[in-house]
Amino acid sequence: MALVVQKFGGTSVGSIERIEQVAEKLIATRKAGHDVVVVVSAMSGETNRLIELAHAISEHPDPREYDVLVSTGEQVTIALLSMALHKRGCDAVSYTGSQVHILTDSAHTKARILDIDDSRLRRDLDNGRVVVVAGFQGRDEHGNITTLGRGGSDTTAVALAAALKADECQIFTDVDGVYTTDPRVVQTARRLDCITFEEMLEMASLGSKVLQIRAVEFAGKYNVRLRVLSSFEDGPGTLITFEEETMENPVISGIAFNRDEAKLTILGVPDQPGVAYQILGPIGEANIEVDMIIQNVGADDTTDFTFTVHRNDFDKALAILTRVSGELGAREVTADNAIVKISLVGVGMRSHAGIASTMFEALAKEGINIRMIATSEIKISVVVDEKYLELGVRALHDVFKLEQSPVV
Repeated sequence: MALVVQKFGGTSVGSIERIEQVAEKLIATRKAGHDVVVVVSAMSGETNRLIELAHAISEHPDPREYDVLVSTGEQVTIALLSMALHKRGCDAVSYTGSQVHILTDSAHTKARILDIDDSRLRRDLDNGRVVVVAGFQGRDEHGNITTLGRGGSDTTAVALAAALKADECQIFTDVDGVYTTDPRVVQTARRLDCITFEEMLEMASLGSKVLQIRAVEFAGKYNVRLRVLSSFEDGPGTLITFEEETMENPVISGIAFNRDEAKLTILGVPDQPGVAYQILGPIGEANIEVDMIIQNVGADDTTDFTFTVHRNDFDKALAILTRVSGELGAREVTADNAIVKISLVGVGMRSHAGIASTMFEALAKEGINIRMIATSEIKISVVVDEKYLELGVRALHDVFKLEQSPVV
């Protein structure tokens, strides 16, 4: 009998009606001959409500008590779903993360899973039960409740699948798989039957919101077959697996984009050792994450240094850079928070030349100026003006014919 771990997010369990539908889906999975462990999130909107309550009490709530509070959302869902299964004559049992001994470190609000004791789960599965587990949470070595950060239920599901050596981990969400790009931007975007862990990691890090990055990393590390499916309609979804297992081998698998970019440039900095650290050191100390970096050396022994940050950090980064500019005797600081990043992703890039030139030509034909470029083995990213985002994505989707299924 195959063992599957199924995860249902907040919209999938957002009402009593939807919880009843999830129960029906689990019954169908059992009738198909599978053992099931199900991981659920809090009902949609519930975690936000709890966070608002915390901040109504304190602008900076104690992290331990914050985790105690926000972890209760999932506890409601596991109890309701178990009741729905009982009503249908299905033996089910619910557990919080602490009850199934999901051991984490003590980094409250962003804890990482260290170990899982699967003995209780296996005993229940052997007795024919559906096991319902609260996602997003665990406990540290001192017995404190911890949470894994936003999207942490995906990580819980993958970690349980790894511990139980499940045949597949199925993530049910409000989309029916991973697409070549956002269908809201390109109507001809195509659902992928298969994508590699590497490609999915790139897509997730570059703006695709289908899966949490840590969950994909965990699945890749522990060789967990991962599938994204729709909670609301039947279909095969998208399988995320290793490269040698995939049937498709397209040059480009998808186009990711990120609207939350901002660009800062410091001009006329002395070209000398340590200047990059003098610029980015204070940025890092302010806990601002830097994405793309470009440095150009001029003929007058000065350098221009450009980098991107998340748009939420733009004002803080600009203030720091302005101060650093004075200390370094730089000529000028410029900044732009109306930019976006568009990225091509595909393992096929490794063995195909000319991808970058095709990309640049397609953007040039649309009159789109490229501000920055970054590449890796399976990715090419460009920064362009925000107003060109949708035009650029559509042009690239067309030129690489991503609406067409690859020839196998």
